[in-house]
Amino acid sequence: MTIEHATKKHTDKKNAILASALALFVSQGFHATSTASIAKAAGVATGTLFHHFPSKDSIINHLFLNIKQEFADTIISNSQVTGDIELDANTLWQNAIDWAISQPLKQKFFLQFSLSAEINTATRQQAMTGILRFIVELIEKGQQQNIVAHYPIDLLLENCHGQYLAAIRFFTDHPELGQDTSHRHASFQLFWKAIKA
Repeated sequence: MTIEHATKKHTDKKNAILASALALFVSQGFHATSTASIAKAAGVATGTLFHHFPSKDSIINHLFLNIKQEFADTIISNSQVTGDIELDANTLWQNAIDWAISQPLKQKFFLQFSLSAEINTATRQQAMTGILRFIVELIEKGQQQNIVAHYPIDLLLENCHGQYLAAIRFFTDHPELGQDTSHRHASFQLFWKAIKA
């Protein structure tokens, strides 16, 4: 077996574990899902699961970061920075809503676990100030221009996160409104009014 083939096999097993964990955590909850059931759904031995992840906690935290990275990559790749803080924030917001609508299982995972104790503080910090650094930079630029309120950045980030979760919960409960321009615009305006100077 070549090194390339072994690496691909390793990655495939890891991805299968994460995909199975995602489906099971969303459908059954974290505590009702065992590592054995994740391994079985992924088609790997339990020992293989523990080779990749030392615990169920490490699986959910790794999964959270993976999905957050995919989310960030998608909304950035579909955004064109104009330098207009409100316009750029609206573009990111609308792209984030689009991502949630197009990824129902992953957005359900966010709704269930983003504010749960299973996601540790270090993971949250890495997601907010590392993976989502571009949002921090937009807020800082907005504060420098006195467009965004001069509240502590970490508090503003938590507020932004809560506003986003509320919006995707609404569009999950009312999927027919997910493409309604007035509701989409209103969801951004509610968010924007909460952070603007």
